[in-house]
Amino acid sequence: MLDPFGRKVSYLRVSVTDRCDFRCVYCMAEDMTFLPKAEVLSLEELDRVCSAFIRMGTTKLRLTGGEPLVRRNVMSLIRSLSRHLDSGALEELTLTTNGSQLAKYADELAKLGVRRLNVSLDTLDEGLFTELTRWGRLPQVLDGIFAAKAAGLAVKINAVALKGVNDREFDRMLAWCGEHGFDMTIIEVMPMGDIGEQRVDQYLPLSIVRADLAKRWTLTESDYRTGGPARYVRVEETGQRLGFITPLTHNFCESCNRVRLTCTGQLYMCLGQEDNADLRAAVRASEGDGPLDAAILEAIGRKPKGHDFVIDRRTNAPAVPRHMSVTGG
Repeated sequence: MLDPFGRKVSYLRVSVTDRCDFRCVYCMAEDMTFLPKAEVLSLEELDRVCSAFIRMGTTKLRLTGGEPLVRRNVMSLIRSLSRHLDSGALEELTLTTNGSQLAKYADELAKLGVRRLNVSLDTLDEGLFTELTRWGRLPQVLDGIFAAKAAGLAVKINAVALKGVNDREFDRMLAWCGEHGFDMTIIEVMPMGDIGEQRVDQYLPLSIVRADLAKRWTLTESDYRTGGPARYVRVEETGQRLGFITPLTHNFCESCNRVRLTCTGQLYMCLGQEDNADLRAAVRASEGDGPLDAAILEAIGRKPKGHDFVIDRRTNAPAVPRHMSVTGG
């Protein structure tokens, strides 16, 4: 699948649910209203859409949310999708998770062929963790992370940089990741959805973060890539990688190979644009895959060159009205 700019679309991120057991301050309002179940694709429908993408050339599939592991019976979907790993059609099946359910599922995920996970963790301070997630418990997440490590899964820690909140946490987190063999990625806050706060008050450019870290750590440029938007350096003192995802200070659109499917079957060709394709209608229109395949190809043909993210005090509204939990991280 080639988009209008000649980029090969080989990476699908799928939000299997918009629900989450946390209420992170940069992602959701505390009193979120979630989607009616009737609007959400069934696990069988999600399998069918994912399988269509794989048949058409997708080689990497990431399950996200919300929190993917809180969806009821989600492991049945992962078990079914793992057949594409067994056949060789899919190169990688992975998840982004908040870690709250990992202690329960890590062993089975590893047995099904999942090799690595991204775990969202913005601080190692228990009080600040509760403040940021509102409903989360740090010990539960750490138990999940170490269960994943024990199961043989490679863990990458994702931290969102929040000005004046966790910007003094990164030295401690880098050292902790080095101690336990985890790579880490720091992410700029993205202007998605109404969260009841000013995003400009949260926004911290990663150019500032990197320059500050470089005063105490030796950061060596790396050509390592995972297929995602992060650009990596090697932390010489620990031997681990540190990635930076910078949609605002330096966007990553020129090499974008990704599209995102919501749990309602809306395919977003760009995280920062509202244009989408209704794959749910195509799935439910026919038992055959002809309409679905045609809808996917038509959508890829509309993939834009890049996003329109901006954060400043003149732009009070989010760049896109949907929350990150709807589209998937």
